[in-house]
Amino acid sequence: MKRPFVSAEQLRHIVEEHPTPFHLYDEAGIRKNARRLNKAFAWNPGFREYFAVKATPNPRILQILQEEGCGVDCATLTELLLAEAVGFSGREMMFSSNMTPFQDFAYAYGLGAILNLDDISDIDYLERLPNIPELVCCRYNPGGDFSLSNEIMDTPGEAKYGFTREQLTTGYRRLMDLGVRKFGLHAFLASNTTNSEYYPVLARLLFETAVELHKETGAEISLINLSGGIGIPYRPHEQPVDIEAVGEGVRQAYAEVLAPAGLENVAIAAELGRYMLGPYGCLVATAIRQKETYKHYIGLDACAANLMRPAMYRAYHHITVAGKEDWPCDHVYDVVGGLCENNDKFAIDRPLPRIELGDLVVIHDTGAHGFSMGYNYNGKLRSAELLLRADGSVELIRRAETPADYFATLELPIRK
Repeated sequence: MKRPFVSAEQLRHIVEEHPTPFHLYDEAGIRKNARRLNKAFAWNPGFREYFAVKATPNPRILQILQEEGCGVDCATLTELLLAEAVGFSGREMMFSSNMTPFQDFAYAYGLGAILNLDDISDIDYLERLPNIPELVCCRYNPGGDFSLSNEIMDTPGEAKYGFTREQLTTGYRRLMDLGVRKFGLHAFLASNTTNSEYYPVLARLLFETAVELHKETGAEISLINLSGGIGIPYRPHEQPVDIEAVGEGVRQAYAEVLAPAGLENVAIAAELGRYMLGPYGCLVATAIRQKETYKHYIGLDACAANLMRPAMYRAYHHITVAGKEDWPCDHVYDVVGGLCENNDKFAIDRPLPRIELGDLVVIHDTGAHGFSMGYNYNGKLRSAELLLRADGSVELIRRAETPADYFATLELPIRK
């Protein structure tokens, strides 16, 4: 059984000052998890986690991760601006984008960020920069299917990202001619997997490719970025990934592939988002309506505009009714929001304790790709974000939107 990181009593005190709905984050959990990841890869002196800003783009969260030694992975100009405002700079920043406007490349270059090229044509943009960066990273797409233990995990060949293998060799040579002196290699081949084999298998693939590129081109490989993809256990019966085993598996591949090829000084990087924040956030809402027709519905003051994943992917998020953690789950509900869309459902036919109007409902594992995927359909306003500090206090780290925010980009009254 999943239990929230916040008690019912704490929530009742929080909502006295901060009305629902809101996303709540667990500072202590975030810090502990970041330290555990860094410890698992401490065998590599150059290791750095570049937190995927798109997962949780809040400056207070980024500040906490910065204090724990993390960098940031940005994909857009706005994310670069956010990271810059927090105080990230230089090689603390990785710019991993695709279909990128030149001005985004130029801004990332100006910050000294590591440019992670998605396509061989991106090299044309590099030539337009004031100077060629010393270090450039390239994203690799091996094509075909990607399998673990004979199970197909994803199909990279269907993804829009990355260089082909032949393009990597051509691209490295062209970049060397332009003056690039150090190279990185990057790949993302599976999403949200809790299989501890994923990173070690991906690492071996990238390590072997790096050795080949080094032999073919003479390029100095200084960075290999394993990207994201490590997932979290959304369902109660699922087990979290064993990050210590993951780190050890990558270390073994490093010792067996890179070190014998003379590449024993390569820094390892990750761009984890969901793994870093997912379990350490929740969406807190209030049950405000009930409806009984062909099914029994519980309506919340939150909706898919606050958490899109269930509506978009039919994704499972566990639900706890605060104060009823030990009650029998002897009622079956569809837990829904108020959008004019029938997919606005947080849970379908979910066994839960009896829910009464006014109950606080906790939707688990929204710390990543929760608030960040919010939107304003139906004129719904995005919620506040709160931080549960390690000392038990609560900090407002983003206020809720107001109607004034919604209308801010419009000119009213409408002139004919």
